[in-house]
Amino acid sequence: MPIDFTLTGAQRKLQKNAREFAMEILHPVVRRADEERDTQKAFAITKSAYLECYKLGFATGFLPREYGGGGISNVDLQVVAEEITAVDPGFATVLLVNGLALMPIVWFGSDAQKQKWLRQATSDPRGEYIAGWTVSEAVGETGGTANFDHPSAHPAGIGLVAKHDKGRGEYVLNGTKYWPCNAGGWDLKGADVNVCIVRTDPEKGGREGLSAIVVPRGTAGVAYGEPISKLGHRLCQNNAMTFSDCRVSEENVFAVGDGDLVVSKAFTWSGPVAAIAAVGVARSAYEFVLNWSKTHSAGGGSPMIHHQAVGYMLADIAMKIEACRAFSWKAAHYLDQFDSEGHAVAAMAKVFCGEALFTAVFRALQIMGVNALDRQHPMEKFLREAAVFPLYDAGNIGMQMRKIWGVMLDDQFDPRAIADTRQMTFRKSMESAGALLP
Repeated sequence: MPIDFTLTGAQRKLQKNAREFAMEILHPVVRRADEERDTQKAFAITKSAYLECYKLGFATGFLPREYGGGGISNVDLQVVAEEITAVDPGFATVLLVNGLALMPIVWFGSDAQKQKWLRQATSDPRGEYIAGWTVSEAVGETGGTANFDHPSAHPAGIGLVAKHDKGRGEYVLNGTKYWPCNAGGWDLKGADVNVCIVRTDPEKGGREGLSAIVVPRGTAGVAYGEPISKLGHRLCQNNAMTFSDCRVSEENVFAVGDGDLVVSKAFTWSGPVAAIAAVGVARSAYEFVLNWSKTHSAGGGSPMIHHQAVGYMLADIAMKIEACRAFSWKAAHYLDQFDSEGHAVAAMAKVFCGEALFTAVFRALQIMGVNALDRQHPMEKFLREAAVFPLYDAGNIGMQMRKIWGVMLDDQFDPRAIADTRQMTFRKSMESAGALLP
């Protein structure tokens, strides 16, 4: 059985570089940025770290080598992501979103689109290139992002409409987005590109009426709101965006009628990364409280770790971290085998690890007791960050669990395929599970 959890020499080098970057360059700016009340300023404080990240290849390393990327595997990405998220998962999300935006061009874009947009991403002499993944929309205005694959026509599902003006060879965008990450860029004038999911046919449902379009920085008709002030992941930027007769060349459109597949595959690719991000945060919480329990007696004479309750809780946290790391790597390996076609296992890893490790971080706070609430210690931040994982990146309840369910509903679903590492191809017929109430 070719199962080996030993890192290769190249992976150990990736891990070393990522760990040194995280501790020596990122860590010194994190606390000041996290405590900054102005969310855009908090984001901008991390720019110096991002420039170093770009030089190291972490900002675009997942893109194919033929377009200037690093060509790293999904498993390689796990190694890098754990080290960075152990210091700050919000900053790591900025890098992840570059992938959410650009990998769809790798999978669905034309050769010309790949040459243009991917090479632009990997060859920025400034080192500050950033891409926005522009899918999410505010609740209540339309069917909401979670129902992107709703079979009904507009206004159910995605509400940003792109009307094709064939005479001028353009699409005209009107509507709003809410929560897209990186979208505003470093100066709130836009990311270098925003890859947007739009409604190109309002008369059709989410399985047929959606497409993807690249909106470059400087495009007229786009307004960026102030970034959302969030409970956790404060170092990544989430915006409100308004499109008013925004004209974009038809050359920038891809996956016409298949925007639903773009959304599903992108959030499949990010699932194992979100899972390992939870591992990174839990690892840091565990290591801090382990040291605390060995060096503090809490008035009982012997260090706290000698109390059975504390020892058992620490053992439980350690077990969850190891189990979730293995699950994250398994999901990433599966995606590597099948060109990121692993919609069920990737979602499973994201859901399971995020929720299991939120509980683990909370247990770590319980070991410290009331001292965990003192903000001179990092436990409060660990809990805030852990709370994000079940909610972001195609939220567990909103999209990821529904995706697993949709795959299982399929007549051809093979419950042993994941264990045996056999491909399960995702199809449109697997979408819309639970979108229509009986």
